[in-house]
Amino acid sequence: MDEFMAAAIAEAEQGLREGGIPIGSVLVRNGEIMGRGHNQRVQQGSPILHAEIDCLANVGRIGSYGDTILYSTLMPCYLCAGAVVQFGIRKVVAGESQTFAGAREFMESHGVEVIDLNLERCQQLMRDFITQHPQLWFEDIGELTSEGE
Repeated sequence: MDEFMAAAIAEAEQGLREGGIPIGSVLVRNGEIMGRGHNQRVQQGSPILHAEIDCLANVGRIGSYGDTILYSTLMPCYLCAGAVVQFGIRKVVAGESQTFAGAREFMESHGVEVIDLNLERCQQLMRDFITQHPQLWFEDIGELTSEGE
């Protein structure tokens, strides 16, 4: 595993320690981490503060994103994939997509190169979390029913 995915996993683990959903992300340019983030929907009470959005917010304005790579422990959802496409990020490296298929096809249809590493560590983080907190997970992916199931 490369240092950038390891940094994204460290972000996911930080989010878990804070009581949140264990998804982490880093943005890389020229072999250097520009910014980091983790899912903070629970911690901040925000419906949109996914790991990738938190990461981009922490990076701040950098002008062009075309030469950056976004690393995320989980395949980005449509919200985060929309940000990838909007900002012209050309490459996304996901830790896994077994837990959540995300919006890979959407990103690829907009010219984004998507690599799925299918890492056991990323899958295990999500399996453990979903077993312990299914309601938070289904809320995070927009599948919580009105009955909370």
